[in-house]
Amino acid sequence: MKILMRLLKFTRQDWPNFIIATVSVLVITGFNLWIPMIIKQILALIGDGQSPDALLGITRSGLMLLGAYLGRTVCQFLQRYYSHVGGWSLVARMRQKTYDHIQKLSLRFFQDKPTGQLMSRMISDTANMETLTAHALPDMLSNTLLLIGVTVLVFSLNATLACYALIPIPLLIFALFRFNTKIRPALRKVQATLGDLSALVQDNLSGIKEIQLFTQEPHESERVGGSVWKYTNGMLASLKKTAFYHPLFEFLTSIGTLLVVWLGARQIMIHGTMEAETLVAFILYLGMFYTPVTTLGRIVEEIQTTLAGAERVFEILDTDPDVADSPGASAMPKVKGAIQFDNVSFAYRKDVPVLEHINFAVAPGSSLALVGPTGVGKTTIASLIPRFYDPTAGRVLIDGVDIKTITMESLRSQISLVLQDVFLFNGTVADNILYGAPQADEAAMKRAAEQAHAYEFISQLPEGFDTRIGERGVKLSGGQKQRLAIARAILRDTPILILDEATSAVDSETETEIQAALRELMRGRTTIIIAHRLSTVREADQILVLSDGRIAEIGKHQELLRKGGLYSKLYHIQFKNAPEPPEILEHVELAGGRG
Repeated sequence: MKILMRLLKFTRQDWPNFIIATVSVLVITGFNLWIPMIIKQILALIGDGQSPDALLGITRSGLMLLGAYLGRTVCQFLQRYYSHVGGWSLVARMRQKTYDHIQKLSLRFFQDKPTGQLMSRMISDTANMETLTAHALPDMLSNTLLLIGVTVLVFSLNATLACYALIPIPLLIFALFRFNTKIRPALRKVQATLGDLSALVQDNLSGIKEIQLFTQEPHESERVGGSVWKYTNGMLASLKKTAFYHPLFEFLTSIGTLLVVWLGARQIMIHGTMEAETLVAFILYLGMFYTPVTTLGRIVEEIQTTLAGAERVFEILDTDPDVADSPGASAMPKVKGAIQFDNVSFAYRKDVPVLEHINFAVAPGSSLALVGPTGVGKTTIASLIPRFYDPTAGRVLIDGVDIKTITMESLRSQISLVLQDVFLFNGTVADNILYGAPQADEAAMKRAAEQAHAYEFISQLPEGFDTRIGERGVKLSGGQKQRLAIARAILRDTPILILDEATSAVDSETETEIQAALRELMRGRTTIIIAHRLSTVREADQILVLSDGRIAEIGKHQELLRKGGLYSKLYHIQFKNAPEPPEILEHVELAGGRG
C-alpha cells in the first residue's frame, strides 16, 4: 500500500485529466444502471398489448435507450482518452525522474549494475504505471460504484433472489485473496528476469565484435536462449495461475446466475410473485453484479504487476549518491590549476585499500605523470580529482580549496579528460566535438579540429563535420576517435587536463600524430598523465611512481633513472632490447611549463 500511495503522489500534476476521467466513470456507471430499467419498462409495455399508449411508450423508451447508449459512448471516450493522457504523462515524468536520478549517482553505483537492468527498470517497469492509472484504478472505481448501485437495485427488485445471488461471493473473495498472494511474488520475479535478459542482450550487442572474433556465437546463443526461456517459463508460470483463477471466478459466478434463473422461474410460473420483465432486468443486473467481482482478479493482477515494477523503480530513486554536493557548497571560479593530494587514502571496498597516504602537489600549468604496474591506483588518483569518488581519508585540493566544499558542476567544468577507451555518441562529428562546449561556434570547432590534427580526415568523410559516426564511433578508427576526443578537449578549454593511456591503443605512426595533437592540448594546462609506455612521460615535470597503492618515488625522468629504483627498473624492462632509450618525446615541452 505504501508503494501505491507513493506512486499516486506523482499523479498530482495530472489531476485535471483524472478528474475528467473520474466524472466520466460516474456518468457511465449511471447509464449502466439506468439501461436495464429502460429495458424492463419496454418489456412491461409489450405485455400491455398494441394500445396506442403502449406503442408511444415503447417509442419514448427506445429513444431514451438510444440517448443512454450515445451518452455512455461519449463518456467512455472521455474516460479512456483522459485516463491515458494522465497515465502516459505519469510514465514520462517517472522515466525523466529516474534518468535524472541515475545521472546523479556516483560511479560506484554502476560497478555492479548491468546497463540492461537499469534500462529495463527505466523503460519497462515505468510503462506498467500507465496500466495502473489508465486501466486498473478507473476500472476499480467503476466496478466498485457499479457493484454498490447494482446491489441496491437487485435488492429493491427482489430481495430473496438477491440473497441467493450472494451465495458465491464468499468463495469469490477467498479465491481472489489466494490469487493476490500468489501472483505478486511471481510477477516480481518475472520482472527481474526480464531485466537480466535485457542486460545480457545489451552486453552482447556491445561486444558483438569479440563474439564473432572468438567464434562464440553458439555459446552466446545458448546463454541468451537460456535467459529467454527462463523469462518465458516464469511468465508462463504466472499465466498458469491466471488461467486457473479466472475460469474459477467465472464458474463461481455462474452458480449464482443458475440459482437466480431457477428460483426466478419458479416464482413466475408457480407462485406468480414475479413478472417476467423483472426477472429479465434482474438477470441483466446480475451480470453487472458479478462482473466487478470477477474483474477484480484482473485488476489485482494489473496492480500487482505495476507495484512490482514500481518497487524496482523506487529502489533506484531511493539510492543516495555516494558523491554529492556538500551543504553550503559554493561555485568555484576559473582556477589556475594547482592540484594537491593531502594524505589521501581510498578503497573501493572496505578493508581492501587501493591508495594509502598519498601526498603530492602539481603547480599550475605543469605536468605530472603517474606510472607503475597495473592495479596500483593510477586511474583511481585521476578519478578522485573530478570527484567521481571521494577519498576515504585525506583531502584533494585545487588552488588550495578542498574540492568537497565546491559544487561538482563548477569543479568538473574545470577539467577535461582524454581516455584510452574514447566514448563517442551516436551523432555527427560536430555533435561530438561540441559536446563539451555546445555554445562554441563553427569556426572555433574547426580550429579545434585543426589543432587536434583531425581536420584532414574529417574533411575526407562523406559529409564532413555532419557525418554520422555510429554508436560509440564505430565508423572511425581508434586514432580518429582519439583525435576527436582531443579536439573536444581543446574546444572545452579547461585549466586541468587528465590523459589516461591516451596513446596506448594506436600504432606508432598514429601515435606520433596524436602526440602532436596532445602537445597542442597540454600547452598552458595542468596535466595529469597516466601511461604504461614510459616513453610518453619522459618530459613530464614530475613523475610519480606508485607501488602497492603508495608512492614509491617521485622526481624527473633522469633523476629517477639515476636512483635505480622502481622507475628505473620498469624503464629498462620496457627498453631492454633497444640500443638506446627511445626519444619519442625528447625536446618536446609538455604542458607549457616546468613547475
